Amino acid sequence: MQNETNLKTQDNLHSDYRDVICLSHLRWDFVYQRPQHLLSRFAKNGRRVFFFEEPVFTDEPTELKAVEKEENLLVLVPHIAHEDRENAAAIQREMLETVVETEELDDFIVWFYTPMAMDFAADFDGKAVVFDCMDELSAFKFAPPALVENEKRLLEKADLVFTGGQSLFEAKKDKHKNVHAFPSSIDVAHFAAAREPREEPADQRSIPHPKLGFCGVIDERMDLELLAGMADLRPDWQFVMIGPVVKISAEDLPRRANIHYLGGKDYRELPAYLSGWDIALMPFAINESTRFISPTKTPEYLAAGKPVISTPIRDVVDPYGTQGLVEIAATAEEFVAAAERIFARTDAAARQARADEFLAAMSWDETWSEMHRLIRETIGAREKSRTAQAA
Repeated sequence: MQNETNLKTQDNLHSDYRDVICLSHLRWDFVYQRPQHLLSRFAKNGRRVFFFEEPVFTDEPTELKAVEKEENLLVLVPHIAHEDRENAAAIQREMLETVVETEELDDFIVWFYTPMAMDFAADFDGKAVVFDCMDELSAFKFAPPALVENEKRLLEKADLVFTGGQSLFEAKKDKHKNVHAFPSSIDVAHFAAAREPREEPADQRSIPHPKLGFCGVIDERMDLELLAGMADLRPDWQFVMIGPVVKISAEDLPRRANIHYLGGKDYRELPAYLSGWDIALMPFAINESTRFISPTKTPEYLAAGKPVISTPIRDVVDPYGTQGLVEIAATAEEFVAAAERIFARTDAAARQARADEFLAAMSWDETWSEMHRLIRETIGAREKSRTAQAA
C-alpha cells in the first residue's frame, strides 16, 4: 500500500503516523481553502484522512454518512435526528469511537479546526493533538457562547498549535508553549492559469469592462457600504462578486445595476473568472471579525496576475502593502483613486515580477511539509518524555 511504503522511508517510524482525524467546523464542499489544501496533502502523502464535519440535524434517523472525496480522504458527516439533538455530543463521540474501532485507527493524530469539538472529542489523543487555529472564531457572527472556554480547554490539550496568520500568532503565542505561524499560502500554478487568454464563463462574459472582482465568502466580514459606495462613485465600472452569502441576509446586499452577484463557484473555475477581471478587490470591513484574518485570496489574486486593492487588514498591510504588492485603501473614494492609479500604470510588468518573486517563497506544499516536520518532531518529543518517565 502507498502509505505503508511512505512510512518505511521515514527516518524514525516511531515519530510518524498513519492517519489523521480532522474535526472541522467548515464543510469540505463549502469553499476550497486552507483545510482542503492541507488535508488533501496528508492524503496524497499516504496518510488516511478522516474529515469529521459538524452535524446536520434532520428529520431522518440518526446516522454517520461517509463520502470518499479522493484517495485516502473520507468525509464523515453526522446526521442527527432532531429528537436526538440534546444528545448530540454523546452521539458524535460514539460515532467517532466507532470510526476509530472499525478503521483500526491506532496510529493517528487528531487535528482540530473547531474548539467546539472538545464537547465530544476531549479524550481523543492519538500520537499528537494539533490545533490549526486558522481564524479567531469567537469574533465571528453567531459564534457559540461556549467557544471561548472550549478554545481554552483545547489550548491546554494540544501538543502543537498553528495559526492562520502573523497577527493571530501574536494573539496566541503567550497561550501555548508550541505555537507556529503559517499564513495563507498559494497554489501558484492553479491561479497563474488566469494570466493566459481564456474564454470567460457564460455568467460573466457579457459584463462589460472595467471589471473589478471579489471571490470568497460574502459574510459579516464584507464592508457592504464600501462596495455600494464604489458602485455609486463609478456607475460605469462593473463589480463582480463571486461566492456564497452566509450569516447575512441576501436582502442586506447592496443592489446596483453595476454590482453582479454570481454565487459560489468551484475552486477549479476560479482562474477562468479571474482572467476577465481588470482589478481584484478585498473590501473587508474593519471590525472584530477581521482583526486577525490572513486572506488566502491575497496571494491567489497576485498569482493570477491581477492588481489588488484591499482595506487595511493587518496581515495584508504587512507584508503585501509595505512591499508595494497591494494597494491599501480605507474608503470608497480611496478605492476609486487606487483603481484609477492602477489603470494609469505603465510599470505593470515590473510590479508583477516583484509579486512573482514574493510568491516564489510560498506554496501549500512547503507549508504542509513544514507542518509535517513539526508534527513528527512533537511526536518524537512526546515519546521520549514517556520513555523517560517509564524508566
